[in-house]
Parts: sequence; structure tokens; C-alpha cells
Amino acid sequence: MQTCIVFLLEVVGFLPLWKKPYELAELVQGRCCTDFVKAGAKQGLTPSDVVLAADITFSCVADPQAAKDMVFGNCGVLTEISPDKSYVEMTGIDAETSQDIAEAINGKGGRYLEAQVQGSKTQAQEGTLVILAAGDRSLFDECQSCFEAMGKNSFFLGEVGNASKMNLVLQLMAGVTLAALAESMALADRAGLRQKDILEVLELTSLACPAILEKGKAIVEGGFPTQLPLQHMQKDLRLSLSMSDQLEQPLPLAAAANEVYKHARRLGDASAVYIRARF
Repeated sequence: MQTCIVFLLEVVGFLPLWKKPYELAELVQGRCCTDFVKAGAKQGLTPSDVVLAADITFSCVADPQAAKDMVFGNCGVLTEISPDKSYVEMTGIDAETSQDIAEAINGKGGRYLEAQVQGSKTQAQEGTLVILAAGDRSLFDECQSCFEAMGKNSFFLGEVGNASKMNLVLQLMAGVTLAALAESMALADRAGLRQKDILEVLELTSLACPAILEKGKAIVEGGFPTQLPLQHMQKDLRLSLSMSDQLEQPLPLAAAANEVYKHARRLGDASAVYIRARF
């Protein structure tokens, strides 16, 4: 999200900003809140301060519970929401959480849009993320300049919840694919095959895609730079499985992959699930 903040500053020129107190000292890509303030952002003491200072507020936090705390918590977003305020939720959340937030925002006359993000840290830096949005169409249209700064494409998917559902479907696909890649590379290693050779051949097949090749390279190099935090991938798999329970749709592969991610989630990047697959 820190890269997106830089792009938003370039578009709007002025950006109220808030971050959890215990995160303020963290350096992210060589930046912290004070760096953003120097670049033109205005730092608020609470989420409600940000809403008060802005017509449209963007939020991107760790998980559904953090998203709810941001809105319903003490000095939260809901405190300052009014008919002339709008709220864009970019946290990876489930449809139910998004609908709860939408009802609260709309109940105070505000506009709500869920804007789920597809892409890696590299894509964020390049401004080539994909934005999946649902909710208030007029707000989606007004946010186009911001979405264009962050991503290469943005899609409006109708009523609240649709974007969250599509995001979870895509994340499930990515999670299972990366788990399969990790097990394949682990098998190659046990079989005495050079993983570098596996990647070179893979790159020439129809299975080749940037995500698989990027994670495959990380496995070969063993560095696992954080492009897609493993804990976020596991969170999305968990939410996908919860959605499947509600819809009574069996997901045996996703359930198995989720167990692998649960055991490996402290290792950093999603490609580090390979370490778990080896043992």
C-alpha cells in the first residue's frame, strides 16, 4: 500500500494519512509516515481525523477484523461519515465484512466502494495492479484517476460483495498453484534434478506465467523476498474456504494447500512454502 500512497500523492497532491501507532516507526521501502508527510501528505492522529479532512477515504489494512476496527472502533471512520463523505475499502476481505461496512457507511449517508487489489509488490511499484471494485458506481467513476495511478485496469462488478468474492476466487487459484509449484520443486530436488533446469524448461511451456516464474526463481535462489506475504495468502485461502462452506462447494485442493500455508506462514513470502513442502 505504501507504493500506492506515493502514486496517490502524485495524482491528488494532498493526502490525509493515518497508520497504526505501533507501525509509525517502521520503514517500508525506505519510507515511513514522516516521508509521506514531507511529500505532501497530512498525518492524522486517528482514522476519524482522516475522514474529516478528506472527501474520499481509502483504507488498506491487514485483514477483515482490522478493517472492521478501522470503521467501528474508537475514533473510527464511522464517527465522521456524512452524506458528503465516501469510503473505499481496499483490504482483502470477505463479502460479509464488506457488506457490514457498506451498511454502516450508507446508513450515515456516505458512499461505499470495495476495491480489491490483484497483484504483487513488483506490480504495485510499477503501477500495474488490477483493481476489482463493487458498490457505488458514481464513486467508482470518481476514483478512476486514483485507480489509474495504481493499476493498469479497473473493473466494476456490481453490488457490494462481488469484488470480494472474485478476489478470493483468484487468490484461491494463486494459492493452490504456488503450493503445487513448491511441491514440484521439492520433488525435483529429491529426484536429483536441477531446479534451475526445471524453470528453464517450464518457461518454454504453456504453464509459464510471470507469477509462477517469479516464485520459481525465488525458490531456486532461496532468498524469498517478500512480494506476496505468506500470511496474507493463507488469510485469503481461509476466507475462500469459509465462502465454500457457506455455498456447500467442496474445495479439497484448497483445504490441503491451506494446511501447508498455515505451517509455513511465519517464513515471509508465499514462495517460502517450498521450505515446508520439502519436509
